[in-house]
Amino acid sequence: MIVQTKAFTRAGLAGNPSDGYFGKTLSVTFKDFYAEVTMYETPDLEILPNQRDHSYFENLQHLVADVQRHGYYGGIRLIKAAAKKFSDYCQEKGIVLAEKNFTVRYNSNIPVQVGLAGSSAIVTATIRALMTFYGVEIQKPLIPSLILSVETDELGISAGLQDRVVQTYEGLVYMDFDKGLLDTQGYGYYEKLDPNLLPLIYIAFLQDLSEVSGIAHGNLRGRYMAGDPAVLDAMKYFAERAELARDCLLAHQPEKLAAIMNDNFDKRREIFPISRRNLEMVDLARSVGASAKFSGSGGAIVGTYEDEKMFKKLKETLQSEIGAVVIKPEIC
Repeated sequence: MIVQTKAFTRAGLAGNPSDGYFGKTLSVTFKDFYAEVTMYETPDLEILPNQRDHSYFENLQHLVADVQRHGYYGGIRLIKAAAKKFSDYCQEKGIVLAEKNFTVRYNSNIPVQVGLAGSSAIVTATIRALMTFYGVEIQKPLIPSLILSVETDELGISAGLQDRVVQTYEGLVYMDFDKGLLDTQGYGYYEKLDPNLLPLIYIAFLQDLSEVSGIAHGNLRGRYMAGDPAVLDAMKYFAERAELARDCLLAHQPEKLAAIMNDNFDKRREIFPISRRNLEMVDLARSVGASAKFSGSGGAIVGTYEDEKMFKKLKETLQSEIGAVVIKPEIC
């Protein structure tokens, strides 16, 4: 049996980063970028390395460039952690797994460390593959929490549920991470919306602008736990933006989403230090009339545009001024 699974990249449209702080978010997945996992039965268990996991370099400069681009870790640690956490989950639930081994490999075309949820996509695809390979069923609302625990419990990465929820459900998803719901049922309120409600959406990113989301979230969490009033107020504000975004779409008023997305980013920059090139990308997009906010933790932006004329101007401006890649994403 050969199992192949995919998990698509995502863009947070409103509410992030309140997902890790009992907030609300609106997010969407798109097919242009994804992580794919292939798993098949073999006598021994083996994880095959991807090009991001290689340890051969032409010279010291090549090694330095690779570290600057990909960091010190590839996808193998994500797959190992996912397999371990999956096994723990099954043992805890009394699920007896078949005594068989597998070889697993992964591929990903998701731009590295630009806030497009590349790591969680690898974990999500791996959990899906393990569930299929071993014939294990897990309630859909519980899967995102299992995926999140792979990174938070096993790897010590600070993160929230948003990416894992939208990659599990796919498409356009509104999420409410109310603490009461999380405590009582183990998951929040997850609502799939019709992607056709959205206005015209673009994605832009800088291929050489890596942002380590775990570091940013780690700093934020420390301030949140310390009761920083600015952070607490911002989390409430972000959650309100997500709810407003959902409401305007359901009211068939997509033109209101632009201002909500801009407001989301503007509040973020009040509590987060934003790098010069990230700010430049946002400012250039807004200079042609488009809205703009981070899709995740930085390195990529998402926004709305009015028509083809504006998109052409947006693409020309971002490409010529800072070399950004600009696309019209294909919503899942």
